[in-house]
Amino acid sequence: MKIIKLIVTTKSKKYPIIIGSNIITKIPGILKSNNIFFEKSLIIADTKVPKKKLNILKKKIISKKTIVHFFNANEKNKNLKNVNLILNKLFKYNFNRNDCIISFGGGITGDVSGFAASIFKRGLKFINIPTTLLSQVDSSIGGKTGVNNKYGKNLIGSFMQPDLVISDISMLTSLPKREIVCGYGEILKHSIIHSNNTFSYLNKNYIKILNLKSPFIEKTIAESCKIKRGIVQKDEKEKNLRKILNLGHTFAHAYEATLSYSKKLNHGEAVILGIMSSANFSFKNNFLNKKDYQKIMKHLIKLKIPSNLNHYFKKKHINLIIKFMKSDKKNNSSRINLILIKKIGKVLLGLTFDIKKIEQFLKKELIY
Repeated sequence: MKIIKLIVTTKSKKYPIIIGSNIITKIPGILKSNNIFFEKSLIIADTKVPKKKLNILKKKIISKKTIVHFFNANEKNKNLKNVNLILNKLFKYNFNRNDCIISFGGGITGDVSGFAASIFKRGLKFINIPTTLLSQVDSSIGGKTGVNNKYGKNLIGSFMQPDLVISDISMLTSLPKREIVCGYGEILKHSIIHSNNTFSYLNKNYIKILNLKSPFIEKTIAESCKIKRGIVQKDEKEKNLRKILNLGHTFAHAYEATLSYSKKLNHGEAVILGIMSSANFSFKNNFLNKKDYQKIMKHLIKLKIPSNLNHYFKKKHINLIIKFMKSDKKNNSSRINLILIKKIGKVLLGLTFDIKKIEQFLKKELIY
């Protein structure tokens, strides 16, 4: 398979995204061709990543000293305590700003690694090697880093563009089907934001994509990266346009937090559920036309994850969901900010709603 190279150019940094199969074996050449050099490297490896792949990476990284820090990646461990463990290791081995952190895992690993890289001595080199479909199409692009606390998700963080992103598609074959569906949720979100043509391609080929069939999976990952790249290049720090990437996420983050980040609902599933809630809210409040609403809902149902809020929540959870929606970092008033859908290919920014309106919506969604 041909290697795909995309360049992301923001005000703070210009960096490549390399997409291909078995490309961690080609890392020495990738680093050299992109003028990335360092003396010491700390690989932050998700404990779920196959050891065989980690051993390949360790052998291929050319540095005087390569250290591995294992990280049990889950939302509960995405916190300042684990960031501090990474920082202590960097201090122990006397890292400097010309050395490198390498994230080797999914989005949680990338968020924690990137945040540590951004605050250690005000920033050192950062390479992201995302190993899940979700992180390859979303969190590895655009430089958002962060951790959770008791008030909500990603409320402590920074913008830290990586020096390099390497998306090795061969890493995806070890993932359970549930993880692939989770990544597909972000791909679907990008298509709803972008165009009817992109959405139609997914509608036609979603089974091949979910089964990681070539060339459909490569084309889909690259297209999703291009959509996000286009938005990030125009609005790196999420002042305006980039907020459209939060479609479904205000609901999604609140759903995750309400369930205390349990395995019952992981991030990708929460995003799918959040897109469904956003589509429902958009349609019921006359923002979204019926034809596109039905197309989106039919596609979501095909993914065969429990799509009814009743599967996860009871009415007693509504106050907690609202509490987390209010503390979402995108809000700057007592009202709740939502990204809604006008039609496939056009979403609406800057809409805020009274808390009572959201409560009424959730109550109706949770009617048995």
